[in-house]
Amino acid sequence: MSSASTPPEPDRDPHRPATEPDGHRVTLQRAAAGVREGLGRAGSFLSTPSGQAEPLLARAPKRWMRLLPLVVALGFVAALIPVTVQVLTNDYGVDGGLAGALGVAQAAPLLLAVSRPLAAWCIMIVADVLGAIVTLSTGDDRPAPWTAMIVVGYVVVCLLLSLRESRRTLLGIWLVTVVVSLVLGAFRDEGSQDSSVLLIVLSGVALLLGALLRERGEQQRRLVEQETISEAERARRTLLEERARIARELHDVVAHHMSVITVQADSAPYRIDGLPEAAREEFGSIATSARESLTEMRRLLAVLRSEDTPGERAPQPGLSRLPHLVEATVRAGIPIDLSRPELSVLTQLADVTPAVDLSAYRIVQEALSNVMRHAPGAHTTITVTLDEEHLLILVVNGPPTGTPDTLEHGGTGHGLVGMRERVRLVGGTVDAGPLPDGGFRVAAQLPLIKKEPGTA
Repeated sequence: MSSASTPPEPDRDPHRPATEPDGHRVTLQRAAAGVREGLGRAGSFLSTPSGQAEPLLARAPKRWMRLLPLVVALGFVAALIPVTVQVLTNDYGVDGGLAGALGVAQAAPLLLAVSRPLAAWCIMIVADVLGAIVTLSTGDDRPAPWTAMIVVGYVVVCLLLSLRESRRTLLGIWLVTVVVSLVLGAFRDEGSQDSSVLLIVLSGVALLLGALLRERGEQQRRLVEQETISEAERARRTLLEERARIARELHDVVAHHMSVITVQADSAPYRIDGLPEAAREEFGSIATSARESLTEMRRLLAVLRSEDTPGERAPQPGLSRLPHLVEATVRAGIPIDLSRPELSVLTQLADVTPAVDLSAYRIVQEALSNVMRHAPGAHTTITVTLDEEHLLILVVNGPPTGTPDTLEHGGTGHGLVGMRERVRLVGGTVDAGPLPDGGFRVAAQLPLIKKEPGTA
């Protein structure tokens, strides 16, 4: 029977979202996150190391933001001086000249507080104490010892102090405020309104909130500085690792030529008949120097190679290995068009120095690795051409058709840093950058330096 008396639920509007409360909650969370971010940025601009006479917001990026504290302080001064003079004259019966002097002394230091808040506080505390002494003997129903204008100006200067000074200084300022307020409050008339506790509470709140805001800004600024330093160190470490990698690869190239020189110098006296003794000694000296150079190179390689880096036994690749690299990349899901010189021109590639040949292969390899990492599924074009003096490499990929992957897929692992170092090693140039349609382009120009005749 109880179920019959229950009123029917109203029909739900089918066009009304069922998650409306969740939407409001998300909106509030976003608003709170925006407020926290804004406070953090403001704190980074507001915070200035203690002891510096730098104006408040001096580090703000825009001019109107840098002028804002001075404008606000000027507004407080323009409002407090006439109000103070009128209240002291009409409500407390203070002489007009003395009221004007107190109004200026109590409010004008706010302009100084923009850059030197501690000096401004020293002036204001003296002026406020003198004003409190003048108004202590007033009639009933009057705030004492602090007038409302003194409370407003003092809270503002406390807020400016908290954004600039250390915790110890702020604690000392608040203790002075407590002692002075309690002492002056003990001499007020019993019928007057006690404002000493109000100033103690409001000044403490202003000092605490400002200090928290400043410390948050300082922490964020230090975090940004640390991230900048870490990024610079990471880039420097990447560069050094890539240079060491290139040096290890060049060791194999140079060691081959030095070994050939050693063998030729050692075998020359046996291959060439009728050599004079001086020539035999010269060939022996050449062989000895080549062997010493090989020994020094191996020592250097041992220093450059980290303990966990295994020795490479396979020969260094070159442009002749490009079809195999492309085939492996195509199997990974990257459609590639490879354009190479004709067979007659390929014979010229055999005369390119090993450093250029290796650098060209590594540039293409790293470009394809970046495609797999950042633009999976993108159509890629590789073009290798020759002119009279240069070997030209162009790798262009379109926008990604899959989800970018953060995993490594081969290559040197150092991206554009490695490309630039390899190109700089052989005296070439490289141009890499995004395309308007979302793709990426890598263009390298390597000098077509021929081998010297007679070298292997």
